[in-house]
Amino acid sequence: MPYISNTDAERREMLARIGVGSFAELIAAIPEELRLKQSLNLPEALSELEISSLIHDRTCGNVCVQNANSFLGAGVYDHFIPAAVDTIVSRPEFFTAYTPYQAEVSQGTLQYIYEYQTMICELTGMEIANASMYDGASAIAEAILMSLRKNKLPKAILPATLHPEYVKVIKAYTEGNGVELVTFASKDGVADLADLAAKMDDSVGCVVVQNPNFFGNLEPVTRFKEIVNTNPKALLIAAVDPISLGILIPPAQYGADIAVGEGQALGNSMYMGGPLFGFFATKLDMARSMPGRIVGGTLDKEGKRAYALTLQTREQHIRREKATSNICSNESLCVLAATVYLSLIGREGLVEVATQSAQKAHYLADTLSALPGFALAWPLTPFFKEFTLTTPVPAEQIIRDMLNSGIYAGVDLQPFGHERKLLVAVTEKKTKAQLDEFADALREMNYE
Repeated sequence: MPYISNTDAERREMLARIGVGSFAELIAAIPEELRLKQSLNLPEALSELEISSLIHDRTCGNVCVQNANSFLGAGVYDHFIPAAVDTIVSRPEFFTAYTPYQAEVSQGTLQYIYEYQTMICELTGMEIANASMYDGASAIAEAILMSLRKNKLPKAILPATLHPEYVKVIKAYTEGNGVELVTFASKDGVADLADLAAKMDDSVGCVVVQNPNFFGNLEPVTRFKEIVNTNPKALLIAAVDPISLGILIPPAQYGADIAVGEGQALGNSMYMGGPLFGFFATKLDMARSMPGRIVGGTLDKEGKRAYALTLQTREQHIRREKATSNICSNESLCVLAATVYLSLIGREGLVEVATQSAQKAHYLADTLSALPGFALAWPLTPFFKEFTLTTPVPAEQIIRDMLNSGIYAGVDLQPFGHERKLLVAVTEKKTKAQLDEFADALREMNYE
């Protein structure tokens, strides 16, 4: 049976209702060179047993981080996940549900989202958080759009140290919205505050800072607000690594108006790059400008604690022209994983995760930068759990060579315009033996 089991008569009826005489007429706007002219080259159908064996064979060709010594990062990180996280999120009432917001049947779902929002506020120091976003990149983009709705100013200033892929998402989200994107320069691996100050004017609606930034370096965040405040209407958007908030000051303490970030590190696996989730928090007076949904607590008619969606400014809930965003959604299952993770490790646990990640990253950075031909790209600039190395040969070659030793060496920054630069991430999972293994493998390659 075809996947879509429409009869010829049903197809003719649908085409007539649309107002065209044939399928060819329906797709007339598609250029001829883009149309498929031949049948798909598909193999013969397989049984369930055969397809299961085939998929197993194909997946065995992957080398996952459990089977390799991985130093991959650039936004997605291999942190430890307690077994209870996957056990809880795999429960059928969570795992199989989609948009389960009806208050009368979804109190458990609404409660954990409420708890998640509370935890994000505690992490960031902000007053209100939404039920989450697609990912960290879209959260920044939505924060920019919210800022410009708030102050009616057209210009957003981005640092050159912002993740380049985040910039692509921001450009896609802001296209056609009358937003002017301006980039200010970097210096010594962090934002050039003098250049930021030079670019500030009365048309600036918001300034973005990522901390730690794309290169893993810590920005001078406490100095941003003074510069941003030269335009009293401009807002400061801080994009942060939630793990770093175990030991770094939260965005609210350095004057950020909006705090966003990628939440994958909170109890979610790397999943080959997704799914992810973004967190979004701000000050209470901007609650009605926030994108997405907000769960609130109340009392039912019997005086018992109850939860419900209190704000839901998406077009599926309200008139499209009044929606704060027509393309945002929350990542409920990933958020549940984050909620369980934070509940299990607690405040002291988060401090320990952040501290170990930072200490081990600095140990490896010191070890690798002592090897002939290798050096920290910005030796005087502080970093958290990720650092950038200058390499004696193209980083792509090092990555390829290290794979033969079962090591994912990091991320090559050449595609982002940085020749012979390797971005290395270290988390609390790494043992000293694993760190030394990486250093020994590089030493043996003798890249001088």
